[in-house]
Amino acid sequence: MPKIRVLPDILASQVAAGEVVERPASVVKELVENSIDAGAREIRVDMDQGGAALIRVSDDGCGMSREDALLSLERHATSKLRLAGDLAAIRTLGFRGEAVPSIASVSRFRMVTREADAVAGTEILVDGGKIRDVRDAGCAPGTVIEAKSLFFNMPARRKFMRAESTESAHVEHQLRLHALAAPWVRFRLRRDDREVFDLPAAAKAVERVRHLLGNEMARELIALPQTQGNGISVEGFVLPASHARKGRRHQFVFLNGRPVEDAVISRALAEGFRGAVTDGMHPAAWLWLDLEPTLVDVNVHPAKREVRFHRPLDVRDAILEAVLQGLKPPAPRMPVLLNRVEIMPSVAQRADAPLSAPVAMPVPVASGFHIPQPLLSAWQESPLVSGELQPLQPLTAQGGGAPDFRIIGMLRNRFVIMESVDGLVLFDPKAAKERIFYDGLLRQRDSGAVAQGLLVPVLLELDPRDLDLLLRERLALADAGIEVEAFGGNTVQIRTLPTCLGIENPRPFLGAMLDELLHDPVSGARFALDRLARILAKRAAAFIEPRLIEARPLLEELFTCELPYCTADGRPTLTEFGMRELERRFGLVKS
Repeated sequence: MPKIRVLPDILASQVAAGEVVERPASVVKELVENSIDAGAREIRVDMDQGGAALIRVSDDGCGMSREDALLSLERHATSKLRLAGDLAAIRTLGFRGEAVPSIASVSRFRMVTREADAVAGTEILVDGGKIRDVRDAGCAPGTVIEAKSLFFNMPARRKFMRAESTESAHVEHQLRLHALAAPWVRFRLRRDDREVFDLPAAAKAVERVRHLLGNEMARELIALPQTQGNGISVEGFVLPASHARKGRRHQFVFLNGRPVEDAVISRALAEGFRGAVTDGMHPAAWLWLDLEPTLVDVNVHPAKREVRFHRPLDVRDAILEAVLQGLKPPAPRMPVLLNRVEIMPSVAQRADAPLSAPVAMPVPVASGFHIPQPLLSAWQESPLVSGELQPLQPLTAQGGGAPDFRIIGMLRNRFVIMESVDGLVLFDPKAAKERIFYDGLLRQRDSGAVAQGLLVPVLLELDPRDLDLLLRERLALADAGIEVEAFGGNTVQIRTLPTCLGIENPRPFLGAMLDELLHDPVSGARFALDRLARILAKRAAAFIEPRLIEARPLLEELFTCELPYCTADGRPTLTEFGMRELERRFGLVKS
C-alpha cells in the first residue's frame, strides 16, 4: 500500500485555511478584497464576538451567477487569471482562488449573490466545507457572505484566538487599511449591532486620511509631490518629525491599491527624514505607490502582505525623492536690508583699549524701525553685550549629600561643566531629573499619594490594537498614577498623571510615553510598575530644558536619591575626568 496519497478536498482546504485564515481579520481581508475587485461602491462588515461568532461582508458589486457562485467554492477557481503570463501582470487584489473555499471549510458559511440583470439570486449554504443547500433567493445586486462559528471544526485553532476585544481591534484595523487603499468606496463597520464607523466615499485620498486621523493631527499633514520615473509613481502624506514613533503602525503603504509591508519602503522613509528623526524612530506616513505590474511580485506571501520588487533601488529613490521634496523648506523671502547702529566706538577706533574691556556689539535694525529705549537699554546691559560675566560659585554639600563641586558653565545648553577636587565633572541635568522622577514615583506608590487630576483631560486617538491593549491594562496604569478611560471610537481620555512629574504640557509627554510603552519589545511584563516608572521618568525628563541657575538645587536633590550616579536603566548622571587622565591626554605625564 503506498505511503503517499492525495488529501481529500475538505482536508486540503483546511490545510490551506491555515495559511489564508489566521484570525477573523484574515476573513475580513480576503472578502473585502474580493468585494473591491467586484467593483463595489459600498462595503459593510458586521461582526459578533470579535468575529468568532459571525463575520458578514456585504457589497453592491457585480455579483455572480449560480454557476460562478458554485465554482467560487472550488479550490484554485478564479476569474482573474487565465494564462501563466497573467501572473506577472496582476492588478487585482485577489487572484489565487483559495480564500472562499478556505473560509467555507472552517466555518458555517452562507453566500447570497445576484447579478444586476438577473431575476433571482443564489443562496449557498456550506457547513465545514460540505455544501448543504443551493437555492434561489431574493436579494439586491451584489454579494453577501457570512462566516459563522469560525474554526468550529478546528478546536486547536479556535483555542488560540485572542480575546474578543483584541480580535475586534484587528478587524477594525484591517478595514481601515482597505478604506485608505480605496477611498472611493464607502466602508461601514458594525460590532455587536453597534456602529463603529461609517466612512463615506471620498473624492481624494487626503479626505479619507483626515477622516481617520482626526482634525487636530490632519492640520499638520505634509503633502508629498507626485514623483514619477522608471515605471513608478509615488504620492502621499507625512507628519512632521516630532510625530515619529518607535513602531511602524503609523506607516500605511499601498501598492497598486494593495496594503503592503516592505523594509525597502520603511528604510526609504527613514532616510528621507535623516537628521530629523533619531535612530529607532519611524516617521508617520501614508504612501500610494503605482508600479508597472511586471516590476513587482505580489505572489510571495500566503496572505499577500509582503511583495518583492524587481528593482528595489528605483522604488527607494522614488520614495526618497518624494519625501525630500515634501520636507524641503519654502524658499526664503527677500531679506530686509539692515543698518548698523553703533552704540560705542568700533574696535579699530579703540586700539588702545585693554583686552579685558567690554566690546559693544552693533545692533541690527531694519531701516526706519525704532527700538524703544527701555528695550535698547536692557539689551546693552545684558552680560553678553556688556562683557559682565557671573563669577564662578562653589557648590557646597548640604547635610553630607552632594559633593563639593564648583559650577563653571554649560556646554551647548545640555551639560553642566563643574570642577571637583580631583578634576573635571560633566553633569547631565536630564539624566538627574530622570533618576529623581523614578525615585519619586516609587515613593509615591508606597505612600499612596500618586495621581494629580489634569485641569483639562487629554484626548488621544489610538490605533485600534493599541487601544484594546491600553484599556485592558488600565488598572496597572492607575497604580502608576495614570487614569485612562474610553471616550468613544478609538479615543481615550487621560484624566490624571503622577504628582511628582509636574508635567506642564501633558499631550506630547503622553504621546511619547504611550508609544514606548506599547511598541517597545519587552521580555517581561509590559505593564509592570517598575517598567512603567522607568518609562514615565525617562519621558518626563526628556521635556526638561536644562538651565545653569538650576544646577545647584538639582544636584542637591539628586544626592537625596538612593543611587544618584545613574538613571534607572544604568545611564550615568555624572561623569568625572580626573586630573591624572587630563594630564595624560595632554601629554603632561606618561601613560
